[in-house]
Amino acid sequence: MNAAPDILRIAVAQLNPTVGDIAGNLAKAREARADAARQGADLVLFTELFIAGYPPEDLVMKPAFVEACEKAVAELAGDTADGGPGVIMGTPLARESGVHNSVMVLDGGTPVAERHKLDLPNYGEFDEKRVFQPGPSMPGPVNFRGVRLGIPICEDIWGKLDVCESLAESGAEILLVPNGSPYYRGKVEVRQQVAIVQVIDSDLPLLYANMLGGQDELVFDGASFAIQADKSLAFQMSQFEEAVAVTTWRREADGWVCADGPMSLIPEMEEADYRACMLGLRDYVNKNGFKNVVLGLSGGVDSALCAALAVDALGEERVRAVMMPYRYTSPESLKDAEDCARALGCRYDIVPIFEPVEGFNHALTQLFEGTQEGVTEENLQSRTRGTLLMAISNKFGSMVVTTGNKSEMSVGYATLYGDMNGGFNPIKDLYKLQVYALCRWRNDHVPPGALGPSGEVIPASIIDKAPSAELRENQTDQDSLPPYPVLDDILECLVENDMAVDDIVARGHSRETVHRIEHLLYIAEYKRRQAAPGVKITKKNFGRDRRYPITNKFRDRS
Repeated sequence: MNAAPDILRIAVAQLNPTVGDIAGNLAKAREARADAARQGADLVLFTELFIAGYPPEDLVMKPAFVEACEKAVAELAGDTADGGPGVIMGTPLARESGVHNSVMVLDGGTPVAERHKLDLPNYGEFDEKRVFQPGPSMPGPVNFRGVRLGIPICEDIWGKLDVCESLAESGAEILLVPNGSPYYRGKVEVRQQVAIVQVIDSDLPLLYANMLGGQDELVFDGASFAIQADKSLAFQMSQFEEAVAVTTWRREADGWVCADGPMSLIPEMEEADYRACMLGLRDYVNKNGFKNVVLGLSGGVDSALCAALAVDALGEERVRAVMMPYRYTSPESLKDAEDCARALGCRYDIVPIFEPVEGFNHALTQLFEGTQEGVTEENLQSRTRGTLLMAISNKFGSMVVTTGNKSEMSVGYATLYGDMNGGFNPIKDLYKLQVYALCRWRNDHVPPGALGPSGEVIPASIIDKAPSAELRENQTDQDSLPPYPVLDDILECLVENDMAVDDIVARGHSRETVHRIEHLLYIAEYKRRQAAPGVKITKKNFGRDRRYPITNKFRDRS
């Protein structure tokens, strides 16, 4: 029997799989293993459910899907007969105890072990208890070439089942954790604190491998890392970038130490948010097979940011911006929209909407006789624009990018079948003030991987002017809403933190205003249910994280 090694080279495969593309994910895994072999790795650690893509949701209720995943892993196991790196691969597995969220350890041409996730998350964006069964018993360590590896899966280190401590007591020497941990602002620090707690409890070093890529509303940001047994950061991989990084682990008198690995900087908040939106949009468009996108460019800050994100994500040749002016569209907005499109280099078209809007008004003249003009007529403008964008989408196969922000979606200041039309919204989870912050940041920076130009791509005049939907004469958003610093703070209290009205008033807000915003938030739920998906940026986005009933009479009047 060979002596246990004193050096173990572990490659972390921080990659971007596609849910359901089993063949494509297998090919990506094989390419990563070959890369790791060239770098001298002994073992390649893939992320949670990599072969299936994450999260597969109800796909794992289809026996054919689960069988196809295990077959692909068996093929990959055969590759390991070449004497190269072993593999830890995440996959669903159907066993007598049910369908599990699992890993298989592959080496020497065969699967040598499998482990099942014990702690299934069932909060926020996670719904694993719906589709998986927990592992039937506490997982023990896996002997890989003489090194006893503990392999807790994602939530196994976040929950309170003491999985890591149990693995240490069972003889594990290193903890390798495959993860599918989605982005929200500040998440990297949260993950590292969770890992440090487990390191303290187990007295073992921990390697945290996280997935990369966009999947519907979720963005997985990578940022894989390791914590030494002494609680120091051993290595840090990049955020929002695919990589196969080989780390060198050395056995010392007191246990294993990560002696070598990458040390990347984690972006500051605005850069991280921008790159998350960019990655989420790029993957949604590309993974769903759209060749290009179209969006309405109004001369306002929201559509300008979406246009910049689209060009950065996809390239100028895949983005079409359309200005659709009406009688209330200001000359300044016409100029701002054109200047923005020219700065970004994307195609820019002008499609006036006077004739179709007047046609709708004429058709409704008899029905509306004796009524006052108001929101109905304003919404006709928005719905005309939405119809035209959908027509362009149908004709040219372009996906419509929706451009509403979280402040508007919270209080219902968006028009169903109008400006809410579209396939995906990259800024859906950004409050208005965050939209302004990202516009300013993008004018000063070009994020890594962006395909757009440098310099001022969002004209300062767009950022500086008072926001307006321009659906009537001299209209501004603040005609009917509190100033955005007030509105966004109240909304963050209500949505992100579930605060009581009394506590929000104690922050200095008018009780009448808080009651009104709370009411608007509740009655707009039916609109949000019909909204396009969009990138999750905050800790509590609409849809996956915050699920309120549409029919709801509760109001906080205590």
